[in-house]
Amino acid sequence: MSREASLSFICILFCLISNSWLEELTFELEDNERQCFHEMIYNETKCTLEFQVITGGHYDVDVYLKDPENKILYNEKKKQYDSHTFVANKKGEYVFCFSNEFSSFTHKTVYFDFQSGEERPLSPGIGDHHTALTMIETTALSIHESLKVIIDYQTHHRLRELTSREMAEYLYERVQYWSLGQTIVIVFVAVGEVLVLRNFFSEKRDRL
Repeated sequence: MSREASLSFICILFCLISNSWLEELTFELEDNERQCFHEMIYNETKCTLEFQVITGGHYDVDVYLKDPENKILYNEKKKQYDSHTFVANKKGEYVFCFSNEFSSFTHKTVYFDFQSGEERPLSPGIGDHHTALTMIETTALSIHESLKVIIDYQTHHRLRELTSREMAEYLYERVQYWSLGQTIVIVFVAVGEVLVLRNFFSEKRDRL
């Protein structure tokens, strides 16, 4: 591979890393709280909202999405996870909110990613020429698609890991409390038996 080809390949890989067209966020949603996010979207733009409750309570949350005219495009109650795709028919500020107002004592950890518009090309002009793609362009596109699949798998595996860890820590805490309660009961029973036995023997000595 020539030096120019190597530099082109490195530039394309750099575009792979720096080209971000997703908004992902994991945040804490306290009890009796609602958090909203705003996104400026152009007309006729395809968008996708995906979310999942990672920890807290019954792993559910209320979600709704509004367009610039406050028209409800999506509204779900007590959902654990979901994905919604829509086309923005109006240019303006779209709002999507997560609500935990129905819960009075448990807070949630919520993950979401919001995709707006089509993915930008890896490099300006790639694929526009009428000739076949070069070996470097074909390799870069293949790597790009593979990286997208890997990122998606890693994200979902991390979410499952966080959920499983939260459940394991919850069970561990419950087992600790149960073991502590059992220990206290055993100690009280043992002390009570000793006191009762001493009471029996002390009464016999008084009668003699």
